[in-house]
Amino acid sequence: MGPDVWVLLLPALIPIAVLSLGPLLYGVYLGFTDARAGLNVPTDFIGAENFKELVHDGLFWSSFKIGLIWTVSVTVLQFALSLGLALLLNVEGLRLRPLARVLALVPWAMPPVVIGIMWRLVYHPDAGILNQALQTVGLLHHNVDWLSGFALALPAVIAVGVWTGMPQTTVTLLAALQGVPADLHEAAALDGAGTWARFRVVVWPAIKPVVLSITSLNFIWNFNEFGLVYVLTGGGPGGKTQLPMLFAYMEAFRYGHFGYAAALGDVMVVIIAVLLVVYLRAQTREEAS
Repeated sequence: MGPDVWVLLLPALIPIAVLSLGPLLYGVYLGFTDARAGLNVPTDFIGAENFKELVHDGLFWSSFKIGLIWTVSVTVLQFALSLGLALLLNVEGLRLRPLARVLALVPWAMPPVVIGIMWRLVYHPDAGILNQALQTVGLLHHNVDWLSGFALALPAVIAVGVWTGMPQTTVTLLAALQGVPADLHEAAALDGAGTWARFRVVVWPAIKPVVLSITSLNFIWNFNEFGLVYVLTGGGPGGKTQLPMLFAYMEAFRYGHFGYAAALGDVMVVIIAVLLVVYLRAQTREEAS
């Protein structure tokens, strides 16, 4: 590119460098220091000491395990339910289909904080609508504290994560389904293929690249989740819903260990970078084939 092109790109590159690249590099540097909260507290470069401590930190590995359970569960359930909903919304002649499509997008229009507050009310042990509904149909005979029980908190939070992330997955899959040529369906039907056979032979190969893209991106987004879980449980009870990003936040802003929290962030950046490389390579192979 010539110098004139760089001049045209500067208005876009400068904000990226100042607001994205600069803080990222500073955060990486902090991971190699003993930075702590407080005024006039000296900060020293300590090399890889934070990362050595991280390797032996059982709380971090516990949050990492919980993060993987959360990420895999939410991503898989989001895809399965969104695919079913997209197939339903793609049916010609479905009554009130425009209204159903609008309602399917409602969670997408709500900020994570609002969603967290709303679901805290739904899960409320005494006044929550979930307990009342389950008791009305006879499935429960006493109030359940969904967000404070050690066995129930993580599944309850996962359910909210699935509900929150379904709209964008549904819209993406619906667009892919509408891109499948109608003549392929007709040809398969003339050959005697049933509904499942048409989906397996015609629909799935056509939407597979989109499925790969949206599930990979969902995995990365879900692994980075913070705000929703913070509002719902704050990582409790007893750390049972403490995702890695929430653990790093607590280390920084509750305990004042900025250097150690930055090291946690550095590890997360590396993990996300690896996931992105895997995603891009898979995309390249899919396009090549």
